[in-house]
Amino acid sequence: MATESAPAKVNLALHVVGRRPDRYHLLESLVVFADIADELEAESAAADGLRVVGPFAEALAGADGNLVMRAVAAFRARWPRAIAAGLALTLHKNLPVAAGLGGGSADAAAALRLMAALSREPVAAADLMAVAATLGADVPMCLMSRPSIALGIGEVVKPLLAFPALHIVLVNPLEPVITAEVFRRLDSHENAGLPPLPEPLARPAQLGLWLEETRNDLEPAARSLVPAIGTLIERLAARPGCILARMSGSGATVFGLFGSSALAHQAAHDLRAAYPGYWVAAAPLLAASN
Repeated sequence: MATESAPAKVNLALHVVGRRPDRYHLLESLVVFADIADELEAESAAADGLRVVGPFAEALAGADGNLVMRAVAAFRARWPRAIAAGLALTLHKNLPVAAGLGGGSADAAAALRLMAALSREPVAAADLMAVAATLGADVPMCLMSRPSIALGIGEVVKPLLAFPALHIVLVNPLEPVITAEVFRRLDSHENAGLPPLPEPLARPAQLGLWLEETRNDLEPAARSLVPAIGTLIERLAARPGCILARMSGSGATVFGLFGSSALAHQAAHDLRAAYPGYWVAAAPLLAASN
């Protein structure tokens, strides 16, 4: 059995800087990945197939609409002789759906990495990245799963050479947010871009000062749809040791950044007690060398 993780993607900052003629929004984002993930397993089979299990399996529309199967088909189209047998895939869906955490894009990226590892012929990283880009704007950054600056509609990914060791608390009220609706509610579609990053970005204090000059331009619109987002941001920001509390992506997941594992896990423990119906997790962030 082969396995591959699909780490949760978190947008520490997300600026909407314009729109293309086709109406897709142009973004500038600092993206990181948490050490909490969906898990994908593969075994040889007569034909490709997908089974979804786990706490959030029911939230998916079904195997036929899942990006994992699209990723498998795209890989086989590009490298038709790389994997002779079919693959019986099992996706352990541990992360909330429509939550601003990468979701299907991270799962698709995991499928590409898994198939590349199983391939009988070499798979160049640049070629795999090109296939990822055909599956969605977030799939290339999820394929790397390391701290990066994402530009364009998300498909231009610039990995960072260094990133401070930090811990993150993730909280989701289990209210799905439709990304298209959040973009429809934007007050402005052309905003200032990200400030220049310190080089190297190696200390938590550097990142904290930089993040003070940034924002998530989707947050006000998402808060109008799910007011609990604002409440959670306030609760996390008030926790001891919290460097920043903000919404990730188009929501509704809220994160808190911490320099200490103990403080992060204590915050998660207290939030679980305060909001027993919410999804809460604490984990380290993956390093730039991941």
